[in-house]
This record gives sequence, C-alpha cells and structure tokens, in this order.
Amino acid sequence: MITKEDALQYHMGERNGKIEVTTTKPCNTQRDLSLAYTPGVAEPCREISANPDDVFKYTARGNLVAVVSNGTAVLGLGNIGAAAGKPVMEGKGVLFKKFADIDVFDIEIDSVDPEEIIRTVKLLEPTFGGINLEDIKAPECFRIEEELKRQMDIPVFHDDQHGTAIISGAGLLNAAELTGRKLQDTKIVVLGAGAAGIACAKFYVSLGATHSNILLVDSKGVVYEGRKEGMNPYKALFAASTDKRSLADALKGADVFCGVSSANLVTQEMVKSMADNPIIFAMANPDPEITYDDAMAVRDDVIMATGRSDYPNQVNNVLGFPFIFRGALDVRATAITEEMKIAAARALADLAKEPVPYTVAKAYRLEDMEFGREYLIPKPFDPRVLIWEATAVAQAAIESGVARLTIDIDEYKEKLEARLGMSRKVMRGIINKARKAPKRIVYPEGEHLPILKACEIVLDEGMAHPILIGNRATVMQQIEEHRLNLKKGVDIIQPNRSEKYGPYAQAFHRQRERKGVTLAEAKRLMRRPNYFSAMMVKLGDADGMVSGLTTTYPETIKPALQTIGVDDGVSKVAGLYMMVMKERVLFFADATVNIEPTAEDLAEIAMLCAREVSRYGYEPRVAMVSFSNFGSTRHPSAERMRRAAEIVQQRDPNLLVDGEMQANTAVSPEILDETYPFSKLAGKDGANVLIFPNLEAGNVAYKLLQELGGAEAIGPILVGMKKPVHVLQVGDFNELDVVNMTAIAVVDAQS
Repeated sequence: MITKEDALQYHMGERNGKIEVTTTKPCNTQRDLSLAYTPGVAEPCREISANPDDVFKYTARGNLVAVVSNGTAVLGLGNIGAAAGKPVMEGKGVLFKKFADIDVFDIEIDSVDPEEIIRTVKLLEPTFGGINLEDIKAPECFRIEEELKRQMDIPVFHDDQHGTAIISGAGLLNAAELTGRKLQDTKIVVLGAGAAGIACAKFYVSLGATHSNILLVDSKGVVYEGRKEGMNPYKALFAASTDKRSLADALKGADVFCGVSSANLVTQEMVKSMADNPIIFAMANPDPEITYDDAMAVRDDVIMATGRSDYPNQVNNVLGFPFIFRGALDVRATAITEEMKIAAARALADLAKEPVPYTVAKAYRLEDMEFGREYLIPKPFDPRVLIWEATAVAQAAIESGVARLTIDIDEYKEKLEARLGMSRKVMRGIINKARKAPKRIVYPEGEHLPILKACEIVLDEGMAHPILIGNRATVMQQIEEHRLNLKKGVDIIQPNRSEKYGPYAQAFHRQRERKGVTLAEAKRLMRRPNYFSAMMVKLGDADGMVSGLTTTYPETIKPALQTIGVDDGVSKVAGLYMMVMKERVLFFADATVNIEPTAEDLAEIAMLCAREVSRYGYEPRVAMVSFSNFGSTRHPSAERMRRAAEIVQQRDPNLLVDGEMQANTAVSPEILDETYPFSKLAGKDGANVLIFPNLEAGNVAYKLLQELGGAEAIGPILVGMKKPVHVLQVGDFNELDVVNMTAIAVVDAQS
C-alpha cells in the first residue's frame, strides 16, 4: 500500500522531481569544451543549415519527444491546471526512457485555448522528433490533435485517446479468440464518450468490429440518433439507431463492455444480463466501473480487464506509447498512421501467446504465466515488448508510406535488443554466430522447467538441437502443462532405457579401469545424467553440454573431466566470466576452478582465455593483475604474475599481454598511456582480459563488480576442455542464462 508520505517523499530529495538532463559526450577538458560549444559547434550548425535533415545526424532531435499538456484532464484528478500536472508529465518522461530509451522534455502549457496550444506546439517542431499529447480534455483534444497532425511533419499522438484504444484492442482480439467470437459479429458497449471512449470505439472498428454493433454511452445515457443533449460532432459519429436509452438497456445481451468512465457505474445485475462469456474491460482509474471481485461473484465465465495492477489483465498505456514512438522515430516517420496503431495492437496480442520468460513472472511475483483468460496482454516489464511492438510499428510505417528511412528489419531487431542493455547486444552477436552452424547440445537437467523454456527459445533462434536427459513422461508432462512448443524439436533420452547405456558404461569402464572404476561402478555412474551426457559428448553423439542448474560446480565438472577430459596440450581448466557493463565488456579468470595457480598455470589460463575471447569476436588484450605495477613492489605473488606474463610472451609472441599491473592500471588507457607508455597495452584502450593471481581474487572481483558496479556476469565459461562443457549457476532459474550458455557452447563446438 502506497501512502501519501511515500509518494511525496519519492518526488522530493536532494534533486527534486523525477528527471534530469545528462550529457552524452565528454566535457572534461578544454578541448572537450571547444568541441561541445564554441568554436566546434559551428561545424554541425553549418551542415544543418546546408542540409536540414542533418539535424537528426548531429543533434538529439531524432530521439527526443515532447510530452505536452495543459492539465485539463489529468487521470483521476480532472482539471488541475498545467503546473499541478507537471509530476504526471515528468513521470511520462521516466516511462519513455525506462521502456524505450527515448528522451523527453515535458512541456506544460498554461492555456485552455486550443488555438494557442496548436500554435505553441507547432512552433516547437524544430526541437522534437515527436509530440505526445497528454491529459487534455475532450472535445478540445480532438481538434488539437487533428490540427497538429495536419500542420506538422513529425508524429503527433494523443495517448489518452489512442493508447487505451491500442492496449484494450490487443486484449479484445485475444478475448474474442478465447471465447470463439468473430469481431465483426461482436456487440460492444463503450461507457465514456470522452477522448478514450470515442478512440476505443473507432479503433475497434479498425480492428474489424462492425460500427452498427457498437453502442456509445455517456453520462446522459445511450448516444442515439436524434439525441440533442450533451452532443458534439465526435459523439455523433456513434449515434445509434436504437431504442435503448440506459446503460442497463445497452448491456442486455452485449458481448463486450469497455469502460473508460467512473467507478461503480456497472452493477452485478448488469453483468448477469450480458451474453455468455462476457468480456468486461472496466478501465476507469483508480477504481473500475465494477470491481473484479464483484463481477466474478455473479458469473464465473467473465473475462475481465481493468486499469489496475492488482487484478489480471491490466490495460496499461505504458505498453503502447514508448514502443510506438520508438518504431516511429527510428524510421523517421512523418505521422503515426492507423496501420501503425493496428500493428502495435496485433503485436501485443501475438506476444501474449508466446511463452513468458521466468524473469517476467518473477518480477510480478508469480510462479508462471500463460496465455488465457487471466493473461490476455503482455506485462510492461516484459523486455520482448520493445522488440515486437517497435518492429511492428516501424514495418507498418514503411509499408504505409510515412517512413523517411527504410531499414533492415533483422538488423533493427538487433539494435532494439542493444537498447535493452549491453549484455543483450553482446549475446545477440554470439547467438547470431551460433545460428550459422547449429550444434547438438545435451542438457542433463532436461526435466526442469527453466531448461525446457530455454530450449523453446533455442529452437526459435535456430541455434541448436536440444537433447534432454530425463524421464520421458516427466518431460512430456512439463511440456503439456506449460504449453511449450517442443514436441517436434527435441530428443528426450532416459539413460537406463537408452540403447547407448551399455556401450557408454563399457567405454567409461575401459577409460577408468586403472583408476579404480569397476564395470558395476561404471554402470551405476552412467545412470546419472551428468555422466551419461558427458559420455554423449565424448563419443560424438552430442556436440556440447550445458548443466549445473541443480548440481554444484564440482558435481558438474567432475564427470566431464573424467569422461571428456582436457584439451590436447592443456593441463588445467579454468572458469572465465564475461563481465558486461554499460559501454564495456571485460573477461575475468580464473574465478571458479584453480585456488592457487602457479605461474605456468596462470600462463596457460591466460592463453586459453584469449583463445575463447577471440571466438566471440574480441581482440584479447591480457593483463596479469596484481597489487604491484611493473616491479613497484617486490613480493612472490607479484613476481608470479610477472613470470606468467613472460611465459605467455614466449609461447605466443603475437598475443597482447603484460604485467604484473594493478587492476585500475589494466583497465585505464589514461594511466597506461601517461604513466606506463612502455607497456604493451599502452595505446590499446586498456586490457579486456584480466587474469587474477588466485581464485579468491577473481571470485571477489567479479562478484563485487556484479553487485556494486551493476555489471552483468555471463558465465562461468569453462575453458580448456577437449569438447564444450559449460556450467550454469546452481539455483539460477532464469532461462535466459541457459540460452546464453547454450549459445556459447555452440560457438565453442563450431571451433
């Protein structure tokens, strides 16, 4: 429960409000200042003057939206004025940035005159890539949007109208499908004849509903032909030829109720009078026209949505405007067309039918979510919404002729994924490499849901052929219960029932017979998923293995070492972590295997890691990390790191490696260039592979950077094995981690 004090405290603080302006270019030196302002700024000014479209190239305009309001219809508060509405507009800016990485200036206009607002916004066109109108009352909002769309050459979008229409439209498409309805035959009642209500009615027609099947109801009752009281040209568009006059009359036999009005206007008797499997979208905020509990108390066949997050199927406009503008801005659209809005709604409806990532369910404190009566539309914190919706909108803009840029849709999806974070960008590159030559990857924990969900993504990406180890009945039950699309895409193997069980046990016995393993022991071990899976990889029946979700690190790598073994010429395996930060990727080793490695061990680990890093498309620049800089402190530990660097240089003169050096020296080009210009890493943007003196240092470093530095740790990546074996973090049930490790295993197998 959020209290008044909580809300006020949230908005106060050392920096009041919710937004700030930050720079995107350095401004730390006199040279930076000269580039940012005079005299350097004159050059882009001249370019834009000669070619006006270059404003999108040299300024932030292409990613900048104005949120414009006069505060006359602030949600749940009414006409509170421009200044009082500013916290809402700042909040809108937060949502734009959070969900779609769009920058916002909120502009509150102190006027109720539509012509003044139109003129003011029009004059601001050179500043912005798009205009989001917000909380302007009807009917003035219709005139303002229509005129600005006519006069301006950038997208103009009144979210109070179209946002609710698009999101509820997505829900309506899926609710109609679940109840077996055809939209053109569906009887719809819309309560509320303001901006949102009229926009919903019009948009439902665009989606396929029949105009004559829609009844619009306002505070005076049904909007019918010939009615004089409380009418305007916008309501008149839905004046119906009917003898129904009240909301109760309208709802009798209706299939759908769409409410964008006020609380408690719909009674339980009205719900009872609706058709079978009624669809009730009671979206008044903060309290709906009828509560979820009251509707469900009188009928168990209701499909219900509200504007609230504490009930199923929240119709939340944040599912629309950030992603619609993202797609529109990225193709430099001149407008947001009806085709673009339809594309957004259909993308949301389609995404709701896809399996929901565990991380999304976890964010909403749910065990699981799947398409159905209580999950009609995606959740706002589902990161896939950006990719699905913005792509659909951009594509529709191109097809409807309002895009000034034509883009490659596949490349665009990658760029969108990069906006979700550097780790998504990094892994997208590895996944794309994996897709070029898919491999067979075996999962010893094939009965577990995160593995199964990950395999669905793996198949969808086309990067591997999954082999699941486990009880067939258990695996199939999980697939059925969670409606996973895996039946034709995976192999399921139960070790003790496999025709390979005997040959694998005998092969393992031959391999370990002089190390104390009897045939009986070999047969017993081969019933264990990790041993059976490792033997599959050893004998070429699988190309790689991903395990460790439910077993400890030693329990996972021991079977692999006993069966597959280390690579030729390798004496040690090591654990490598990919540390992904906002604008940088570093690799840390060893953080999981070798407690106190020798100089020779460290040299071998460095070379193995460098080879692995090269597979992912990075040029390895290796630093042997210590508490000493190039002999500044004489100590056996520092000497060991220096000696390790010398061994690497002798064995591979082409590899960029140096040390011993402190961690800040290793990652700071400034320190290397200015203080240690003799270093092989000077002039090279610093090291990207850090080899730590022991497991303790490596483990502490990666965990601190992860927890305090906000880095995402991908790994541990096991290097030095003869064939790919990669270990998951025990207890980590995020299927995306499984997908990442699968991609890494495939790329390793390709090599």
